[in-house]
Amino acid sequence: MPVFRRRKGSRPRLLPELDDVALGRVRKRVETCWDRGSLDTAVMALMSDILDDAGEDWDRKAHRLRVLAASAGRALPGIWREHNPRKQSAVLLHAWSELFQAGQEGSNVDLDATRESCRFAAELVPADPTPWAIYLATLRLERWPSTELSAVWREIKARDPWNREAHLQALGYLSPDECGSSGQVLDLLDSVRAMPPNAPAAGLELTALVRSHQRAMAPGGVTALGAGEFWRRHDAVTVLDHAAHYWLSPGFLHHARALADLNLLAYALIKAARPGEAAKTLRATGGVATPWPWNAEGEPLERFAHHYGRACAED
Repeated sequence: MPVFRRRKGSRPRLLPELDDVALGRVRKRVETCWDRGSLDTAVMALMSDILDDAGEDWDRKAHRLRVLAASAGRALPGIWREHNPRKQSAVLLHAWSELFQAGQEGSNVDLDATRESCRFAAELVPADPTPWAIYLATLRLERWPSTELSAVWREIKARDPWNREAHLQALGYLSPDECGSSGQVLDLLDSVRAMPPNAPAAGLELTALVRSHQRAMAPGGVTALGAGEFWRRHDAVTVLDHAAHYWLSPGFLHHARALADLNLLAYALIKAARPGEAAKTLRATGGVATPWPWNAEGEPLERFAHHYGRACAED
């Protein structure tokens, strides 16, 4: 994928697919596939092709499943699965769409059935960690005790030790805001010290820092006034120094959601009052924004565009 290619004058935009152009074309077809209440069956073939094309790149497969599940609603994945009951990607898309639906107020999704779908998908393609990552996400959504994580975590680590989706789900699961504690988050971060610096989950520690910073800012008042010191802590400086030095090197980050990590880095550098590095990182996004972390302070595209415009003016 053409990570970090920048076209001069690229306008800021939110693209769920990031720089996965082929996925973007399929997403647009999925979002417009209903015509007069009937389904364009060609869309199912397009979804099948784009997911099959990921092969055993589990990181890209998860990215494509997430984007399609968010775009397809609940009906289309269910219909596709009915037509292809033993196609693993159809089962996974259905499970992921149910996960999204279950997170909405008033949902009647049975997550026990979703977990059964995950187990079935795992049997269909035993090497794939994605069913277990979705399984973990259902436990997180229902706030199961964090002790339930261990068995699922072993399944994931045995298949893909640095799986991005699973690590981010675990980070949220173990946070003090959800089912865990600050100590459990530190344990998770300690467990990934040996992770390759350009692995798909390379942004895990920076994600944890930004979430901690936003948590400190949320109450406002005196607490928020002291949050600026956060980015002068030794651990925060170390993580930012490493990311700012390495992540912008051509080809260093090559996973499917590398542009999301660059959004995260740019945001953190802005908060840490490192404007030169932030501007360089923003330019590397080519104007592609992600909702988080910018949505913590207002409409995300507006906040991203404000900083991106200033960065491009300095170019």
